[in-house]
Amino acid sequence: MFKAIFSTFANCFKIPELKSRILFTVLLLTVCRLVALIPIPGLDGAALAAFFKENASKAGSLLGMYSLFTGGALEKCGIGSLGIMPYISATIIIQLLSAVIPQLSKLMREEGGRAKIVQYGRYLTVVLCLGQGFVMALGWENPEKVFTGFTGSLVLTENLWWYRIQTVLILTTGTLLLMWLGEQITERGIGNGVSLVITIGILSRLPMAVTQLWLKFFPPKDTLLRWNIFHAVALLLLLLAVVAAIIAVTQAQRKIPVQYAQRAVGRKVYAGGTSFMPLRVNYSGVMPIIFAQAILMFPEKIFFTLARLTEKTISSPDGVERTATALSKVFEGIAVALQHGSLTYLALEGLMILFFSYFWVATQFNELQIADDLKKYGGYIPGVRPGQATSDFLHRAMSRITLAGAIFLVVIAVIPTLLFTWVDVPFEIGQFFGGTSALISVGVMLDTMRQMESHLLMRHYDGFLKKGRIKGRF
Repeated sequence: MFKAIFSTFANCFKIPELKSRILFTVLLLTVCRLVALIPIPGLDGAALAAFFKENASKAGSLLGMYSLFTGGALEKCGIGSLGIMPYISATIIIQLLSAVIPQLSKLMREEGGRAKIVQYGRYLTVVLCLGQGFVMALGWENPEKVFTGFTGSLVLTENLWWYRIQTVLILTTGTLLLMWLGEQITERGIGNGVSLVITIGILSRLPMAVTQLWLKFFPPKDTLLRWNIFHAVALLLLLLAVVAAIIAVTQAQRKIPVQYAQRAVGRKVYAGGTSFMPLRVNYSGVMPIIFAQAILMFPEKIFFTLARLTEKTISSPDGVERTATALSKVFEGIAVALQHGSLTYLALEGLMILFFSYFWVATQFNELQIADDLKKYGGYIPGVRPGQATSDFLHRAMSRITLAGAIFLVVIAVIPTLLFTWVDVPFEIGQFFGGTSALISVGVMLDTMRQMESHLLMRHYDGFLKKGRIKGRF
């Protein structure tokens, strides 16, 4: 099996066009990593990187998750600290608005409309970068308010307004550069450029994870806890099971048969035929997990702040003392219950993933339009009447398979948290056993291999699989 895979990769470099695309992609991804590693002038990135290294638990926070998508640029104060996320956020906002604004929905169906939508997304990206860049500059200016436990200063220049303007412009330029590199990879390279930019940032954490894993099996002499061969076997089996499940569910789809009747358009007669409509099980992808984790990071901080604000202050000769009140104890209890890794947190995360899975399908899957298009082109689902009956059938079918996909996302999302909280597996290791990291990495690798396989089959080379084809996610 491994011999066949290596032989297939060797065949990729025998095709001049595919070889140039692969080398072009690798070159631009290298530039993306440089964008993440080069620090912004006037900031002490080394101090923040040392703080993140010493406080591994920060990796499970919202800032840790954001730093994961930026390839560690946030904790190094790199010029790519905003990452590609503003562009993705702008794209998601435009998609959601197109579902509720008729003008945008109509524009997407017109000829050349998608190019206009992409242009709007770029304009919105610049706006988001300016806003998020200013907030990030203020956060680095007051690190003790953002990074709990951090002491010291990150800003090395005395002119704060020059530092703010410079930082915002550099961060915006870094994101726009990553956006342009991703589009160039999509057009001239191999794979989806934006997804590969995120993936290469996630995989950049792999050496750190390997180092943490090595220390678990071969710790310093004064460490009592040491992993053995059983831990290695358990982790290997878990990794294989997670990857296999992600591949299976990512490619899983329900094929709805569609019959087309013979029809005449002008003087042309189109013959009928049988086709199928693929409904993906995991239609929403990784978005429900991102939405749920991002939202759940705020309530804990909000209630801890409310607990401090409702404490009673008493003046004494020694200074001002703060004593807890009944209301502050209630707020603090709620904050403790919502801490990352608690049972309440996991339950809310699961419910929110289920909600956002159906929300994403409701906004992006338009069964009414699909039913109208089928009726317009003379297609129908056997045993189902065209029109409203077809729309209801697609709605019921999509609701059922979405439930299966949502439950799968809940299981995958909680695996890193359970490993980190209950099994004492470092977060740098656990993030590769589930969550957004595993879903994005495996999904992007599947897409890239699918495109490489199509080039190989066009030149009469064997693909990655001797039997069957690698299915796309679309």
